[in-house]
Amino acid sequence: MTPNLTFAPEDVIPPGAINAEAVPSAARSIAVSGTDILTVRHLSKIFGPKPERAAELIKEGLGRNEIFERTGNMVAVNDVSLNVKAGEIFVIMGLSGSGKSTLVRLLNRLIEPTSGQVVLEGRDIAPMSTLELRDVRRKKMAMVFQSFALLPNRTVLDNISYGLEVAGMKKAERYEIARTALTRVGLGSYEKLLPGELSGGMQQRVGLARALAVNPSVLLMDEAFSALDPLIRFEMQSELLRLQKEEQRTIVFISHDIEEAIKIGGRIGIMKDGCLIQVGTPAELIQSPANDYVRDFFRHVDVSRFLKASSLLTRVDRGLISCDAGAPAERYLNQLIDSGAECGYVCDEAGRYQGGVTPASLHKAGSRPIREALLPDLKAVSLDADLHELAAIALSQEHDVPVTDTAGKLAGVVSCRTILKQVMERRAA
Repeated sequence: MTPNLTFAPEDVIPPGAINAEAVPSAARSIAVSGTDILTVRHLSKIFGPKPERAAELIKEGLGRNEIFERTGNMVAVNDVSLNVKAGEIFVIMGLSGSGKSTLVRLLNRLIEPTSGQVVLEGRDIAPMSTLELRDVRRKKMAMVFQSFALLPNRTVLDNISYGLEVAGMKKAERYEIARTALTRVGLGSYEKLLPGELSGGMQQRVGLARALAVNPSVLLMDEAFSALDPLIRFEMQSELLRLQKEEQRTIVFISHDIEEAIKIGGRIGIMKDGCLIQVGTPAELIQSPANDYVRDFFRHVDVSRFLKASSLLTRVDRGLISCDAGAPAERYLNQLIDSGAECGYVCDEAGRYQGGVTPASLHKAGSRPIREALLPDLKAVSLDADLHELAAIALSQEHDVPVTDTAGKLAGVVSCRTILKQVMERRAA
């Protein structure tokens, strides 16, 4: 169901274009990564006459279809609450008709909510005046749609700088910003071409660059890659992840593709019939689905490549040995035996992992340096190691697999029992 929307002339921008006033990045207030930048509280949208009647039926426990049959009202979004953290890619996904695209348009009030709050950087946008809301759209929220809808008679550079032109920025300044955005998406040499001279993937890169040019606090992407061919779509997903790694932007991404969601999403919210069913990291959703609906999303996906060591590890409570690599091995023999651990994990004084030892290897090394007691086949993996890699290592060694962070410090271990359990669950599915 498509609502009737009324916009002021300043708000009528072709789909994919961004109506935005450029603000130099140095002057822009950037939220600290990891803090909540966008909070949604009990947000609902009911299309049709007298939505209050439908709201009452929701409280009585009636389902979406029955409410539509009785009232003619469509419950598009039903009491959704969530938070988006600065610097994360938050994916909202669901099947067609689940309410995900309506939800993203409620975030910037392209669709007016029936009830609830959308709080952006501490301000509720619901009671904002038309002028205030227009300012938010210009400075705080950019949107990239599924349709490229580039202006066909304008060059790539002019398309990217279009929103800055609408905001009244001088030509030289907006071109400089547009060129920087174009370089970010890997199209720096294409600025003079027309959209018709570009492939579909290139055109979507231009749409992304147009959004990046305004340096928004939050970037909304509604099925932005779904119209692309599979190979180009994969490339755009990788491009988005590359940009995210470099710039740590806050992105709300709408998708109906579970593989896309778990590839790019730091956290995923799954919707059904207008309701938000579960929110979690890909690993949390895979390991602890809220119900069969969530579980079914992963039924035909090889999720083992998305289960990372970071989500499977446990802390080392027993057998942790902190010492200089030149310390006598026998000094730590009784400590390891008393701990009851079959294997000890040796770290230097800075916490960097050195290797594993057993009572037998410590006894054999005796008074020699502990480095000579380290087990040669106890390999460590990174936090990003997937289940395939963990399983291969677990088959070649008998002890738990140590996991190190980017600084080489011991983050924890993944037990062989955990690895086997996850492998068996995947096969059973």
